Amino acid sequence: MQTQDIPAELKSYFDSSHIALALAAVTADNPLLLVNERFHQLTGYDAADVVGRNCRLLQKDAENREARAKIHAFLEDDRIGAVRTTILNFRKDGRPFVNLLYMSKLTALSGEVRFLFASQFDVSRSQPELLSAYDAELSRTLSRLTPTLAESGIVIEGSLMTIANTVATVAQAKLTLADLDAPGFP
Repeated sequence: MQTQDIPAELKSYFDSSHIALALAAVTADNPLLLVNERFHQLTGYDAADVVGRNCRLLQKDAENREARAKIHAFLEDDRIGAVRTTILNFRKDGRPFVNLLYMSKLTALSGEVRFLFASQFDVSRSQPELLSAYDAELSRTLSRLTPTLAESGIVIEGSLMTIANTVATVAQAKLTLADLDAPGFP
């Protein structure tokens, strides 16, 4: 899938979003097709660095077993419309951060999954009110994106319940943070 296959409304939405967003193809290895400026600000990677590559490049050598299992289940099971998990990622300069990753499938009216939509948020050192603000913005993003996608015959799968179930995810992030703060971690 080429970037010219992305509906113009979706590209425009990415450009104006206040949160980090990425869009991937639903082909072998799910290469990134589009990232926005907020993604660049969060990770240090710009579109030229990542388009055409799988977003796992952010993981470097981190194990991320539980997060990877959730992501693989999401990718392999058509009944799972969205996933949210924390995952250890690394910025372009090598600094680690705990990413609160949200992924959803963008589906054509025919039922065919057209794209993978993702949003990223650094929960490494965030205060609870920042996470609440991010959740509210992600909810608004999904609500606003729904009619934009509908114009192109695309439906966003998953539900806002995935976002609402944050307590366990944040607890998981805190465990990962403890690992980051351990002596000897770069």
